Amino acid sequence: MTDSAQQPPVLTFEGKRYDLNGLPEELKELVRGLQVADTQLRIHEDTLKVLAVGRQSLAVQLNERLKTITPLPG
Repeated sequence: MTDSAQQPPVLTFEGKRYDLNGLPEELKELVRGLQVADTQLRIHEDTLKVLAVGRQSLAVQLNERLKTITPLPG
């Protein structure tokens, strides 16, 4: 595919479409900032998922090992 066949980048925001190349540099920076924030959110969401799985595994191990321990009355 040649460069002339490629579509110009389009920003879709709140249901409206904008020519990304035609935006002022200040707005392009805001778009890049949002992209970075979105990427960081996905990374941290994945980290939370890993931590939740690890925590569940620890709870299962604790539960298994506590079966041999007599709990306090009450």
